[in-house]
Amino acid sequence: MPATQTKKSLHKRHDDLAQANKQLEVLSGGIFADGELPTFAKKIKETNQFPLRPKKLEILQINVGYMCNQVCEHCHVDAGPDRKEIMTWETMEQCLEVIKNTGAHTLDLTGGAPEMNPNFRRFVEEASKAGIKDFIVRSNLTIIRANKKYYDLPEFFKKHNVHVVSSMPHWTRGKTDKQRGEGVFDKSIKALQELNAVGYGMPDSDLRLDLVYNPNGAYLPSDQAGMEKDFKKALMEDFGIQFHNLFAITNLPIARFLDYLIASENYEDYMYQLVEAYNPAAVANVMCTNTISISWDGWLYDCDFNQMLDLKVNSKVKHISEYNEDVLNDRNIIISQHCYGCTAGAGSSCQGTVA
Repeated sequence: MPATQTKKSLHKRHDDLAQANKQLEVLSGGIFADGELPTFAKKIKETNQFPLRPKKLEILQINVGYMCNQVCEHCHVDAGPDRKEIMTWETMEQCLEVIKNTGAHTLDLTGGAPEMNPNFRRFVEEASKAGIKDFIVRSNLTIIRANKKYYDLPEFFKKHNVHVVSSMPHWTRGKTDKQRGEGVFDKSIKALQELNAVGYGMPDSDLRLDLVYNPNGAYLPSDQAGMEKDFKKALMEDFGIQFHNLFAITNLPIARFLDYLIASENYEDYMYQLVEAYNPAAVANVMCTNTISISWDGWLYDCDFNQMLDLKVNSKVKHISEYNEDVLNDRNIIISQHCYGCTAGAGSSCQGTVA
């Protein structure tokens, strides 16, 4: 179903799959309940990797709200204009205290469209003073062209040396608009050109611009390095656009992508693909082992995907207000069958492949 036909989030439509427990029922039932496929826990036990434990914390990923100017077909956040969950300044202040004292070297702001949080700029300004080595903002690009108040975002990002990581499903209009919505491709190209104009993505520039690709349908991404070459060639030849790296991310079977899989009768086939592509080498470097994910209301999760399934950390410390890195580092990571998405093939994380 083209994204233009999906005007509302699952949440707004009161769809059963808007509820995390309903998604978990699907992921734990059927082919996994009857033993046709092994659960993720059983699989990692076979390779002596259970329980999954955190390593040194490297990344704080903060979701500042589910509001977005797009309603993308495969969005695992189920974000959209109708989502009103937004991080308050009070919670942001609690995050800032953690940022100042954390051992993590990367701060990763995400959404929705994080720029739509009314305190986004204030938060970026304060967080940039903390001396974090790599400060990422995950932008959908079209937000830069959505409204005049966002037109100066490229300059704002540059001023605070923000590392921009942007969604770009394909270098062609048809495939991008099918997944992201009509008109998204042209706005994304314009935004990328504006980022290039202030120095982002240039070969010798410290202003980092990376793109994120995820497949358009019920299949796994191709080789990341090969796709990066194709993206760079096509975007340069057609639009004069440059960027640094391409991250290929596997679609995880949750939220709107799970809804798509079930509606298109691809769910079982897709889960078979993920299980058959399981790579034990990828398990060691999945993002939940070096990341803490913080939700818009301050709850702590092992990763962004667990956040969407409301699987809070298995720790005495569960909220940003009581944050304790030492206590959090001594926990078992919560897993379910969606974790196969991060361990298939070369693996997948918010920073691309892991193996």
